Amino acid sequence: MGGDPVPIGRRVAYLRVRRRLSQQSFADRLGKSKSWVDKVERGVRSLERVSTIREVAAVLRVDAAALLGRDAQPAEVAERREGVARIRAALSAYSMAFGRPTSREVRSADWLVREVRHVWMTYQHARYPRLVELLPALVTEVHRAHAQDSEAGRAAVVETYRVTAALLVKLDEGSLAWLAADRAMSAAAGDRVLLACAAVQLGQVLRASARARPVLLAAADQIGPADKQMSSLRGSLLVQAALIAARAGDERVVGTLLGEAADLGARVGDGHDHYRTAFGPAAVELARVAAAVELGDGPQAVARHEEAIGRDGWRWLPVEHRAAHLIDAARAYLRTNDPTNAARVLLQADSFAPAEIRHRPAGRDVVAQVAREPDAPPRITQLAVALGVV
Repeated sequence: MGGDPVPIGRRVAYLRVRRRLSQQSFADRLGKSKSWVDKVERGVRSLERVSTIREVAAVLRVDAAALLGRDAQPAEVAERREGVARIRAALSAYSMAFGRPTSREVRSADWLVREVRHVWMTYQHARYPRLVELLPALVTEVHRAHAQDSEAGRAAVVETYRVTAALLVKLDEGSLAWLAADRAMSAAAGDRVLLACAAVQLGQVLRASARARPVLLAAADQIGPADKQMSSLRGSLLVQAALIAARAGDERVVGTLLGEAADLGARVGDGHDHYRTAFGPAAVELARVAAAVELGDGPQAVARHEEAIGRDGWRWLPVEHRAAHLIDAARAYLRTNDPTNAARVLLQADSFAPAEIRHRPAGRDVVAQVAREPDAPPRITQLAVALGVV
């Protein structure tokens, strides 16, 4: 994590002097001793608690983030919003629907396949800022290809909408994510495999809607577990349906669906990525953790998490999947009143997939929750202040 080289104590001293406050008057306003202020400024005593940082910042009349030498609103937040606006503009083009001809040269099918593969890899490596840059142009290109040859370009359209929906879910752009998922479902109509692929993302988008569960189960029934590839799709749909059931508090249905998914996962094995699902036994175990968190069972979620990350399959999962799971694990630790371990897994995620923490609103929210805990470790407090979430 990048940071300002000036120690926080020296920054406090500089800001105090600039405000023309003596150590004693500064201490009086804080309700602290002069000795406490002197130790902070010399670096003998650290500022660890969010509440203390806020109090010091208030007296110094600066943003809390200024005490750590960082902007309260990181530039990446504005960049993300601009990128989402460009994606929205690309999705708002309806030339594909009307089959309008284009004067520009249409990209070849091979180029589209390569680009779709590239954006999926970018997503699975949790490089969301880069993906925000890539998607508007790709959406435009697949629209052109589909307008020229609706059948030849259909798979590229579905896959592009899928990854767009997946990214927008990460960025908490629910309405736009639903549009992308719905477009994927429409483009996939008539092809049971493509329809099942699109339905996986529909499940992600509509996690809070119980009405989406029958759609996912219908898509799963259409394909059946014929081979490992189909088993991966069916298993992923069952996992999404189970998480919807967990959100609704239906523990019995969760158990049934994840039980069947586990059987399919055993058939598929770990280390595969059929149809961009990364489905296997490890994925099912992580889904059990997420479901336990949704159902409010913190101890079970923690126990399953600690068992899952010790298995070989954990290392085979995409970076995005592992980082997203660690956010779920942080929630589980919070439910068991363990902010230390919650902070640990968040910092771990930040070390190998920073965009999952810094660009994903859900990640930022959990960092803020952990940082507010009285016993939160100093590093998570610093991260929260750097992100402008405290």
